[in-house]
Amino acid sequence: MEFGVFHICLCLCPRSRKTGQYNVQRCKAAGAAPGSSSGKTPYQRCSSQDSLDEQAMVDYFKEVEIIQRSGDAETQEEVQLKVADEGEQEEAWLMEAGLATLFDESASDGEDSIALLSTLTRTQAAAVERRVETLKQTLRKRNKPYSVPDVREIFKPASQSNGAGPGTPGGGADAETDINLEVSFSEQALTYKEGLKVTQPQNEDFRVSQDKTGQTRVGDLSAEDMKKVRRLVLIEMSALFDTCGIEVKAHKALKVRVRESGLFGVSLSTLLEQDQRRIPGTKVPLILQHLMSHIEEQGLDTEGVLRIPGAATRVKAVCHELEHKFYEGVFPWQSLKQHDAASLLKLFIRELPYPLLTVEYFSAFTSVLKLPTKKQQLQALNLLVLLLPEPNRDTLKALLEFFQRVTDHKDRNKMTLNNVAVVMAPNIFMCKGFRSKISEQQEFAMATGTANIVRLLVRYQNLLWTIPKFVLNQVRKHNMENQRKMHRDRAVKKLLKKMAYDRERASDKQEKNTEAEGGFIRVQAPQFSKVSMAVQLTEDLKASDVLTHFLSQERSPSVKREDLCLYEMGGNIKERCLDEETYITALLELNPSAEWVIKSVQSQKSS
Repeated sequence: MEFGVFHICLCLCPRSRKTGQYNVQRCKAAGAAPGSSSGKTPYQRCSSQDSLDEQAMVDYFKEVEIIQRSGDAETQEEVQLKVADEGEQEEAWLMEAGLATLFDESASDGEDSIALLSTLTRTQAAAVERRVETLKQTLRKRNKPYSVPDVREIFKPASQSNGAGPGTPGGGADAETDINLEVSFSEQALTYKEGLKVTQPQNEDFRVSQDKTGQTRVGDLSAEDMKKVRRLVLIEMSALFDTCGIEVKAHKALKVRVRESGLFGVSLSTLLEQDQRRIPGTKVPLILQHLMSHIEEQGLDTEGVLRIPGAATRVKAVCHELEHKFYEGVFPWQSLKQHDAASLLKLFIRELPYPLLTVEYFSAFTSVLKLPTKKQQLQALNLLVLLLPEPNRDTLKALLEFFQRVTDHKDRNKMTLNNVAVVMAPNIFMCKGFRSKISEQQEFAMATGTANIVRLLVRYQNLLWTIPKFVLNQVRKHNMENQRKMHRDRAVKKLLKKMAYDRERASDKQEKNTEAEGGFIRVQAPQFSKVSMAVQLTEDLKASDVLTHFLSQERSPSVKREDLCLYEMGGNIKERCLDEETYITALLELNPSAEWVIKSVQSQKSS
């Protein structure tokens, strides 16, 4: 069954858009059974597993009315959104993908671009080719000199070596509800489009297929490898939409004056700079953390905890008081009512000068439900989450985890997943600048679509923060290509010393590999008293077993299991914190030159 945008047969008549007041009237849906007496308003829907009932959508428009009445727009200038000019979007895309050398010969990343191109799948290469061709045509129209190479030459090596890319379409995950992370999502979409595999799951209980080399989460990789992940994910996301025939126009934000300090109406980057001066390592704005904690401390069993608004005048007064007293530590939290705190939380999200989902990817998020299957929609959301800047991604994760805790109390607070989704959707999607650009009709059409996107984000948040294995495999290949290039460039004098070191290191690794072949691996733990140990290698040895063995020998009583991680380091990856379910023998096959190091996760976060 396909998961599409719902078409509600509700006559939502605006009495005044300025005040956000709506009349909700019932009307008969086409094709409704005559004489129906179910008491529920019939709807026209695309076939779907999910259902947002009439009351849920009434709550959506009530929330829109509350937003309009709150008058937040007066506090700051709206961000003016603009669609990039023809050719400008392609040029920006190629630069973000690390492929600037394809239109600018003076770009400094030429060798790295070649390594990146060598890892691409057919659909990914087609996405790059499409944008290079569009840029070339635009420059030709403008009669501008250009040095864009012939795309046939660019992709000749990639098309010959990669074919369908890492994995084989249809392989890896067999169950209909398994999200296959081993094969490029765009390649899977091409297989679906060509009719090679058309079975659709009958339920929505999607899960990530198991992998013996372990799952990789956001935060598990080095900054250097995450940069490669982001470039590959951008190409893959574009390839997925291209394969499904969906055009996504990226917006750009024109610079406006925004507040340079404070709590509300301040950019995430500015907020985090303020907060990190007080608490180093802060990743989610302190004011947001305090608001969520306060709501939870007062109990999540309160009925309508996110739906029922606080008193508008009181919320406004508390907002001003927070601005002056929060950082001084003298704000009277004990007097803050729970519904007022929830209203302040929503106000914080709306007042961000740039949307939480970013201006650049806002259109892509709203286009997700145009994809033909729910599995593809989840795959697109997975890629989009990985593309978000770190402050936005961390803040979104904190919010989604909070929303999940709210829904865990649904039997008492009457806030089901649907209720939370419809109440939060307008706060997340009706952002400044965008709000004034859409018509009333578009606003109504967006209602169910944006609510369903929030619903997917909350329900599948654990899946969406996973780095797909096919992307990680491409990063490994990219690293290997760079290493081969370094070894080929023997004429460069500054590499001679490095080469000598590499030869010495290779000798050490040969000894280590011999040790592994003898049935043991050497695990280093330089931060602890037990700095090195040998662990017997078996088919069933997992990362969790290595940590257990280490703790049995470590003398320091302060070492806690939850603070430790076994890292895969070197070879074809910079470093990777391993999922405890990772099978070491399976990972050795993927990265035979890897070293194994136990480190404190806390020290890694602060470094």
